[in-house]
Amino acid sequence: MPLPHFLLLLAAVIISAAFTIWLASAIGVPLFALGLLALMAAAVAHYAARDHHHH
Repeated sequence: MPLPHFLLLLAAVIISAAFTIWLASAIGVPLFALGLLALMAAAVAHYAARDHHHH
């Protein structure tokens, strides 16, 4: 991946995360609940992407 594409992707992820945190705080979602939701989503993504083949 070329460096400019990588930097744009990185900037998009950071801006999306900042917007999500700002929006959640604006509507009154506690930061702990947002973190817990992100942790559960990461766990689901991790287990969904696992290789289920036993060697």
